[in-house]
Amino acid sequence: MRISTAQFYERGIAGIEQQQSSLSRTQQQIALGKRILTPADDPVGAAQSLALNQAKDRVGQYSANISAAQDSLGQDDSVLSQIGDVLQTLHTLTIQAGNSGLNDADRASLANDAAGNLQQLLGLVNSQDGNGNYIFSGFASATQPFVTSPSGAIVYNGDQGVRTLDVSASRTVPIATNGSAAFEQIRNGNGAFVTSAASGNTGTGVVNAGNVVDPSLLPGDSYQVKFNVVAGVTTYDVFDVTTATTVSAGNAYTSGGSITVAGMQVAVSGAPASGDTFGLAPSGAQSIFTTVQNLIATLRKPAGTAAGNAALQNGLNASLADINQALDHVLTVRADGGATLRELDTLSSGNADQSQQYDQTLSRLNDLDYNQALSDFARQQVSLQAAQKSFAQVTSLSLFDYL
Repeated sequence: MRISTAQFYERGIAGIEQQQSSLSRTQQQIALGKRILTPADDPVGAAQSLALNQAKDRVGQYSANISAAQDSLGQDDSVLSQIGDVLQTLHTLTIQAGNSGLNDADRASLANDAAGNLQQLLGLVNSQDGNGNYIFSGFASATQPFVTSPSGAIVYNGDQGVRTLDVSASRTVPIATNGSAAFEQIRNGNGAFVTSAASGNTGTGVVNAGNVVDPSLLPGDSYQVKFNVVAGVTTYDVFDVTTATTVSAGNAYTSGGSITVAGMQVAVSGAPASGDTFGLAPSGAQSIFTTVQNLIATLRKPAGTAAGNAALQNGLNASLADINQALDHVLTVRADGGATLRELDTLSSGNADQSQQYDQTLSRLNDLDYNQALSDFARQQVSLQAAQKSFAQVTSLSLFDYL
């Protein structure tokens, strides 16, 4: 078979270029520390690396979401903690107001303190985050959630939405508390029912907040306890206001004794006048602001008479029960946020472990074995030098070189 001079050159140059290409590729691998430079180097490994990088990016985004959720819930908890402190101050103030040694002026001063606490509460529930968004306004983050209406009532101006973030492929968590749910949907009274004294009472009867002795008997009806005083003997009748029926009549009254009605138990102390009435009604939703405003109104109302002092004590008892409910509600909201923060800590730790696992797998797929690469590099250098030397020798095989 005859090989032309042109073929000698073509084959020689092709061999040298192939060796140079291999040497250049190995040199790039050594410089970058990567085994796969292009998908052609390892199609299967390149596809696996792409999928792993995408999975790692998703974990990274979830980790960023977790950090954002932790920041938001942390600020939420800080504000709720301050609100709890204000409510605790109001709780102490209400107990202080029940001191029989205080006069109307003293209670008016306490009312001014309570009014200041109310404004502090209003400022806290209208808190904003670092981006200027209102924390408790739901989806309407640019809208101030609580405003004072012309009538003086403080009303919710946000929406019912709850802002959330995806923190894993299968988990979405709330990152802010809805203001209406946190500060308006609070059960009043003892949480099951509310006791009250009629404004027209003329005796000194004082009713407590009561308690539930048998939840299964609670029918959801409203009741009225009416007192009768005949010849110095005090009795009471119980009416079901909802059904307009008499439950019992002529019951003997003892100051401080228990009165049990449909699973509810209350105690009335003092000396009710004939015709005085006390109500028992199912608890309803009451805003934290209404609770404080009711307390302020009670403190500012002059007592003066024995009946006035009884009305004052009834009002303070009702306010104290409502403040206790508000405190419990805020603590429950904080507890929910705390549980979410604990969950986020667990998810964050899991994401870190998962990301580390992805890094290890990617390293196994992509990272270069330097010992092997340096050995290949040395071998390829020798091969290139051999190709170059053989090409020089082959191209010298001409009769003209011997003439």
